[in-house]
Amino acid sequence: MGKRRSEKIVFENVKVLDAGAKGVSVAKAPDGKVIFIPNVVPGDVVDVQTMKKRKAYYEGRALKFHELSDYRTEPVCSHFGSCGGCKWQNMSYSRQLFYKNQEVYNNLKRIGKIELPEFEPILGSDKQFFYRNKMEFSFSNSRWMTEAEIQSGEQLDNANALGFHIPRMWDKILDINHCSLQEDPSNAIRNELRNFANANGLSFFNPREHSGLLRTLMIRTASTGEIMVLIQFFDDDREKREMVLNFLANRFPEITSLQYVVNQKANDTLYDQKIILYKGRDYILEEMEGLHFSINAKSFYQTNSAQAYELYKITREFAGLTGNELVYDLYTGTGTIAQFVSKNAKKVIGVEAVPEAIADAKENAKRNNITNCDFFTGDMKDVFNEEFITRHGSPDVIITDPPRDGMHKDVVEQILRINPERVVYVSCNSATQARDLALMDEKYKVTRVRPVDMFPQTHHVENVVLLEKR
Repeated sequence: MGKRRSEKIVFENVKVLDAGAKGVSVAKAPDGKVIFIPNVVPGDVVDVQTMKKRKAYYEGRALKFHELSDYRTEPVCSHFGSCGGCKWQNMSYSRQLFYKNQEVYNNLKRIGKIELPEFEPILGSDKQFFYRNKMEFSFSNSRWMTEAEIQSGEQLDNANALGFHIPRMWDKILDINHCSLQEDPSNAIRNELRNFANANGLSFFNPREHSGLLRTLMIRTASTGEIMVLIQFFDDDREKREMVLNFLANRFPEITSLQYVVNQKANDTLYDQKIILYKGRDYILEEMEGLHFSINAKSFYQTNSAQAYELYKITREFAGLTGNELVYDLYTGTGTIAQFVSKNAKKVIGVEAVPEAIADAKENAKRNNITNCDFFTGDMKDVFNEEFITRHGSPDVIITDPPRDGMHKDVVEQILRINPERVVYVSCNSATQARDLALMDEKYKVTRVRPVDMFPQTHHVENVVLLEKR
């Protein structure tokens, strides 16, 4: 039944049916349209108020709960519902895995339209909290007020915030007291830095006016116990900058790498910025099976270190290496997969578009005394050509781990021309992976599939596929 309330519709006693894309859940309105609802769990029965109406669907929010799902669990985070980071924290972990597995299957079947083997069990994460090795927080002088704070009518004594962006609101920052995603001392560093800045009258960034001293905070940790902290300042005020950095160095002597940036451009991305080392060294070390990987401020490294190890083990197993193979590792990043499989291969060739990542890969190979890996820089669709294959040899196995957009069609076509025995496709987006698998279906059969959960409490899921020549 639908009731209209100020141009918005209220649907009563709606059963939540499924988990949808981007962490929202799915229900059906009486008129047959889909309703996307955040902060509910499949199995809940709710009254829903529509917030937006589209041609084929509604976006809504739950007004009242009549029945609670058997899959519902109590969120551990006090910021749940306001922070958009852990949208599935109210769902049991076993059910999270069920829906992640289902998403991968549906994408490969519906988008790929290919024959699939029986899936191997999705690999859950042993750590469901405190698993991230990298967190980024933003400063703001105009903090986001939650609905509960607005309704209380209390006036804020201090409008400064250090936390996360509100989803789809680039200039709104939710102040975070405690986050359950990164091991200590992450929370202590963030909270004590905010308290120090407030106590000393240091200005927080205003994204609309582009003013203020403190802009962002990045904390990276490693399984080795090493810690990197990087502060982005907007104002170039040496005295205040050193006050902040000296506070962090003295209060947290365990910081391995303390760095900063003075960034006065419109956005806060680091990749075109000069990063300055203040104390310690300019990288931290991660370890995996005796291999050590240096991670600098701009490095890409899988955000869940423990689960990255499991992901790489599956990748190596799917590759089926005997020690005689020439392996190409496409989109190699800092060469972690290439080096991880190198002891089982004759030679590994890594290709990556980011020069800094290739510099890291070469340095890591040298550190690890690996001599059978070569790394090359360039846009994949341009570098990965006939001349490159002629020079380096035709691979027996290709491992590919592209960004969310998947592989460029020219890269797919080149793989088909080379026609290696096996292709191991690692993906963080099974929809684009499915598209690419469909393009390869004429020559390759999918023989193994195993999803891997890298990000508990979220809808994100990685997937590893083995393709073998028909």
